[in-house]
Amino acid sequence: MTAVRILTLVGNDHSGFFKQQVAGIRKRGHEVDVLPLPGYSKEVDRTVATYARYYVRAVVSAFGGYDIVHANYGLTAPPAIVQALRPTVVTLWGSDLMGTYGSVSRLCARFADEVIVMSEEMAAAYGHDCHVIPHGVDLDLFRPHATAVTKRELGWDPDAKHVLFPYDTDRAVKDFPRAERLVDRIRSSIDGPVVLHTISGVEHRSMPRYMNAADVLLLTSKREGMPNSVKEAMACNLPVVATAVSDLPMLLSDVSPSIAHADDDVLADALLDILRSTGRSDGRVAVKPLGVNAQIEKLESVYLSLV
Repeated sequence: MTAVRILTLVGNDHSGFFKQQVAGIRKRGHEVDVLPLPGYSKEVDRTVATYARYYVRAVVSAFGGYDIVHANYGLTAPPAIVQALRPTVVTLWGSDLMGTYGSVSRLCARFADEVIVMSEEMAAAYGHDCHVIPHGVDLDLFRPHATAVTKRELGWDPDAKHVLFPYDTDRAVKDFPRAERLVDRIRSSIDGPVVLHTISGVEHRSMPRYMNAADVLLLTSKREGMPNSVKEAMACNLPVVATAVSDLPMLLSDVSPSIAHADDDVLADALLDILRSTGRSDGRVAVKPLGVNAQIEKLESVYLSLV
């Protein structure tokens, strides 16, 4: 098999799914150099100057003997397509296509040799030929554990119901106020306390503990690419209540108990039913085809087609 040397441009090299992708490609014998965009921090603003300096550095780096330049996230795509020496792959994660700068991402992607998106919804939004390769789930890391044990490890009240919101509450697209409203609607109908846990900035390897301790994962996003948190919850057999974004209605259609719906009344009823029960979901069976190995195989196939 041909070993490929890849320059990877990325907006956030701290994300668990990105680290997982890089490790998987390297494990298959390919060389990956990562060039992250500086300033992924709430304390540091990315200015036009930040992007300009990064773009110059990325273009220069592309002349370093690579076989492929792979831009992960739309705003890292401009230098990938400007350099004309190497084939380019652009992967769109979600907000880069569906959000404020979607037009920039869409335009840049048109000049790439291959484009990857996370869901069929994104493919339709992009409107041109592309590969649908969602980020894979590490099924060895995200797997079921005894709920009582993980609650005790986290110090969570064993007599309470625990709702997990594993996102940054300051991100408007995640719509945390909607999550609060849904939980408030059902509190009086539950015997005992209901706790809404907001978790962000936690080491990726620690997330299975939270997902096994929780009784339900709640996603209230206004839009998504294909949220890894939902797939990881499914791998832990954690029930999911989610807004009908991305391909979640299809992904959760055969998972019980779980739901993706647009209406708050339906979401609140589903949340109440799940918290009244004591069982887990059967999500792991449904998510197995979306394991990280399947993702890496497809991504490797894209690379090899270019070289």
